[in-house]
Amino acid sequence: MVAKPPANAGSSPVMGLYAKYIFPAVLDRVMRQEPIRRQREKIVPRARGRVLEIGVGSGLNLAFYDRAKVDTLCGLDPSLDLQRRARGRADAAGIEVEFIPVSGEEIPLEDASIDTVVITYTMCSIPDVDVALKEMRRVLRPEGSLLFSEHGRAPDAGVVRWQDRLNPIWRRISGGCNMNRAIPDLLGAAGFELAELDSMYLPGPRVLTFTYWGTATRA
Repeated sequence: MVAKPPANAGSSPVMGLYAKYIFPAVLDRVMRQEPIRRQREKIVPRARGRVLEIGVGSGLNLAFYDRAKVDTLCGLDPSLDLQRRARGRADAAGIEVEFIPVSGEEIPLEDASIDTVVITYTMCSIPDVDVALKEMRRVLRPEGSLLFSEHGRAPDAGVVRWQDRLNPIWRRISGGCNMNRAIPDLLGAAGFELAELDSMYLPGPRVLTFTYWGTATRA
């Protein structure tokens, strides 16, 4: 999940402390689970050239980049608190990162300037995900690739019913995460073509664990 303070986080001192200190730590711990780590390992080492990671968060992908393939790495995320954790992981991985403290809806990079966009467990939480995906397409070179691993809308009708019922509550307590976004449809609507697509349930609650991963290119 991209780092975004929980809804109404600034409405009281208690919620402010939760958003600043507790939520980043909880998010980091959840995103370090072994099934998610294995998904990162499938995707991230394929990045090459000038790389833009959307939702770099606390830097959990940084250990998986192949430094022989990556020329430069830009890490975009609005959370300065998570960025502090990411800087430590960048040092540990021996990889230099240009951190960009904004969300994905306005990427401050030139058109067709990126070889690889990497996005893992982030499409669920970007508020205007359609706009953000179009921005990713804009900065991606015509021959470039978008590498992704995302949880989202399940293929089973019974699971989908529960996703739709629970999503409004879940979004409020999880920092804006949506459990029911249809990832392939979002990519297609933003002008991407799926070059590779795999999917399965990871271990855990089925409303949260149906996962898509693969490669998309500019259509």
